[in-house]
Amino acid sequence: MPVRGMLVRLTDAWQETLARRAANTTTGAYPAPVRQLLGEMAAAGVLMQGNIKFNGALILQIFGDGPVKVGVVEVQPDLSLRATCTQQGEVADDATLSQMVNVNNQGRCAITLDPKDRLPGQQPYQGVVPLFGDQGEKLENISEVLEHYMLQSEQLDTVLVLAADDQVAAGLLIQRLPMEGEGNLAADSVAREAMLGRSEDFSRIAILAKSLKREELLTLDAETVLHRLFWEEPLARFEPLAGETGPRFACSCSLERVGQMIRSLGVAEAESIIAEQGQIEVACEFCGAQYRFDPVDAAGLFIDKPLPLDPGTSMH
Repeated sequence: MPVRGMLVRLTDAWQETLARRAANTTTGAYPAPVRQLLGEMAAAGVLMQGNIKFNGALILQIFGDGPVKVGVVEVQPDLSLRATCTQQGEVADDATLSQMVNVNNQGRCAITLDPKDRLPGQQPYQGVVPLFGDQGEKLENISEVLEHYMLQSEQLDTVLVLAADDQVAAGLLIQRLPMEGEGNLAADSVAREAMLGRSEDFSRIAILAKSLKREELLTLDAETVLHRLFWEEPLARFEPLAGETGPRFACSCSLERVGQMIRSLGVAEAESIIAEQGQIEVACEFCGAQYRFDPVDAAGLFIDKPLPLDPGTSMH
């Protein structure tokens, strides 16, 4: 059939993301609705990266005018990932997507593809879609937003089912593929292909996928999920990616990168921070690592010699 699917279950990677945030003494843990939103974004980011097999970072962002100013998930080609949200203001325990990030219907979702082998002057590709539907209605599920994006960007019908709690972030992606083979040469096939969503096989599989309940996606293993949904369908299964080949938490922050950021501020700004606070402290929003530069360390950033390090310079 011209239909393919992908299923992801993030466990250790997702739990580590939440644990690092909860350990941050400045921010504390995310509220429950934010945890659910970020978890669904993390599952979706892995599905999208695995779907396109892109040699570069896939960055999924949501931003707007609510108390959640921005949510970011970054997934590398090897499926290593990191995620964070920036929150300003209270988030109610029952807050919806629009209440968190789309109060005045100004929220947006952006997907950026940043190739590893980017040429000089080449800009990353970015697509942006609103958080409302064709009639201007607010969308309350990130899955609906991403389905709209993938229809626009890939011209292929897609179904996404996403769910997340404190233990698991999971997602199911079903996508209609272009018709292949000699059928492409037939006029009726070309006409049928031009009408998105007309594939009977896809329509049937999509309905089955949409019947998957949140609790089932979170609690059942992949084998059980696939059997419950598609037990009457022919399935071609691929070996699941796990461990070092599968999704896992990883952060690309480092002392060197933080030092480069401080250099970009300039000597005057760095000296101003030192004068006010006695040191420069930078915390990674993704993994919680804290980098501290005392006056000697900071001065070393602006001279042509290695930065003197001590055991307390970088602390997780």
